[in-house]
Amino acid sequence: MADCIAYQKTNYFSSLINDYLDQKESLKGFYENFPSLENFQKQVETKQNNYSAKTRKILVESLKNQYVKTAVSAKTQENLEFLTKENCFTITTGHQLNLFTGPLYFLYKIISTINLAEELSEKYPLQHFVPVYWMATEDHDFEEINFFNFEHHKIQWQREASGAVGDLDTKGLEQVFEKFQTILNGSDQSKHIQSLFQEAYLEHDNLTEATRFLANELFGEYGLIILDGNDAALKKEFSPYVKNELLYQNSSDEVGKTSKKLNELGYKVQVNSREINLFYLKENLRERIVKDEESYIVHETNIRFTEEEILVELENHPERFSPNVIMRPLYEEVILPNLCYIGGGGELAYWFQLKSYFRKEEVTFPILLLRNSALLMSKKQSEKAERLNLSLTDMFLKQEDLITKRTHEISDIEIDFSTQKEHLQQQFKDLYSLAKNTDQSFNGAVAAQEKKQINGLDHLEKRLLKAQKRKLQDELKRLVHLQDQIFPHQSLQERTANFSKFYEIYGEDLVPILKNELKPLDLQFTIITLP
Repeated sequence: MADCIAYQKTNYFSSLINDYLDQKESLKGFYENFPSLENFQKQVETKQNNYSAKTRKILVESLKNQYVKTAVSAKTQENLEFLTKENCFTITTGHQLNLFTGPLYFLYKIISTINLAEELSEKYPLQHFVPVYWMATEDHDFEEINFFNFEHHKIQWQREASGAVGDLDTKGLEQVFEKFQTILNGSDQSKHIQSLFQEAYLEHDNLTEATRFLANELFGEYGLIILDGNDAALKKEFSPYVKNELLYQNSSDEVGKTSKKLNELGYKVQVNSREINLFYLKENLRERIVKDEESYIVHETNIRFTEEEILVELENHPERFSPNVIMRPLYEEVILPNLCYIGGGGELAYWFQLKSYFRKEEVTFPILLLRNSALLMSKKQSEKAERLNLSLTDMFLKQEDLITKRTHEISDIEIDFSTQKEHLQQQFKDLYSLAKNTDQSFNGAVAAQEKKQINGLDHLEKRLLKAQKRKLQDELKRLVHLQDQIFPHQSLQERTANFSKFYEIYGEDLVPILKNELKPLDLQFTIITLP
């Protein structure tokens, strides 16, 4: 059911990610172990020596408290028990609390995590490996998570919001549910989608619990463990690193040096480090902590602390200190017996900025794995692609390049003027020989005339190509129509479509199909033809 194409050939991944997948020598200083099945043994040994029984105990207690109101599957319960053992390790992904999971790649992230945990369990039977979804409950950018796309509709939650999104109550989602209902097709599968949305968002008090319910419904049977990092006990365990940040600003120094090295290699830096990479978190408030000569200030508020006062605040209320994108990876790796972080290209890009910081804080740096990416096609679309003789590589071309390539292929007229240009250049060689026997101005005149005539041929070639595109427009339109279907808005389907579009057709078979086809360590983009 599935075909694959190298990420490097899709034209949708950065040079940094492509070079990482190619294991370029220049990048090897920015990560530890590359994601291969054999390298996990090294990672196990390193992590085992750097993860305490005390932290493990606190983690399990916190998780059990977080699951009090959730129906836990037998597999998840088994994984919670495994976590008490020193030979149990986690494979982790993280994601925002997007409304109804947001873009389709939310599923790919979690399935990659589940599948890798299962693959490692087969390879290393003396250890246990459990998949973890770290909910980004403390994020405060509501505009990034308050909608999802269904077909041509943007389903949006309209409300005022401040503070950590996980704490937001679910008021106003009744109207979202009513709108969503009206555009579903009425099938049995669509009724199941309605039920999922209703139970998640209308029967839970806040966005954290709604997201936990939804992720558990979709993936609980595979043993997924869902973790909320906004937890006082877990933050207490992390507080020594928060103290280091407040007093010494290690993250800013180390990330700054690493970012400079990446820039010098020609890579775009994903995130910029602040002097202090922490937020202060209270009800309806998540604002940056900044420092002046005399005190610590919570940005855009009147809250101020002396050094002594902020350390007392940290001791008494560690839950009020929220790591930003720079420090959250460190928090995850301190709290979890983690071997591997699975993320998208943008996420891995900022992880590459962190290795030196991890070393400074003496925390084990995880294996970094690019999550599975996939393109879902119906059988009808796949058959149409075959009739149009559309190859996988062609499918991923920018649309104008695809149109040009196909025009050249099907035109009954040769559109390439290379032969004429070569003939012209040969004629000018004779003129250049003649020009040697006269003054420099004649040589310049010959060069100008050559350029003018070559440009003229280029212009005629473009005119001919344009004319052929008009002539062949019926077939080209069919090609464009298909590409528009599978690459909405000329973007990867996984970045715009929501899983409900496919769930409405395939129902509860969708997740098992994806799970069967996605291979996390294959490091290729997957094209799946759905039955």
